Amino acid sequence: MNSVEIRRFADTDWPGVWDVWHEVVAAGESYDNDPDSTEADARAHWLLAPPWEQWVAVEGGEVLGMYKTGPNKGRLGAHVANASFMVSSRARGRGLGRTLGEHCLDRARALGYTAMQFNAVVATNTVAVRLWRSLGFLIVGTIPDGFQSTKHGMVDFHIMHRYL
Repeated sequence: MNSVEIRRFADTDWPGVWDVWHEVVAAGESYDNDPDSTEADARAHWLLAPPWEQWVAVEGGEVLGMYKTGPNKGRLGAHVANASFMVSSRARGRGLGRTLGEHCLDRARALGYTAMQFNAVVATNTVAVRLWRSLGFLIVGTIPDGFQSTKHGMVDFHIMHRYL
């Protein structure tokens, strides 16, 4: 991943972000967004206003992955970060998810968060579950049949947490 640059999202990155977002969401395996979501839906979901931040992983001008991070809850719960990650199929298996995850954890610490929580990690997304566990996240709860996978039917959602 030495040739990949991780930087703040810029408006010119949107076409690449949309490509990755559409690929991941349309698959119906890891995000609960409508697989037929429009580009406007994607913008509204991904480009949240500050204090949320969006970051992209770019190689040779191509967006290969991205994350967004911000507070998990409102004012009295805003010390716990939340984040969402997407990696293009063109970059899977190259360690980009780990690189983005580590970058995000460092960024959350720099922003003053004390912990990070993922509210909905699909249990059949074993690559993600294994990655987050290897980065120190614990499964603190499971929502039985909380996700309607297009491939597996009803599957569980995990709530994952770690202190920063």
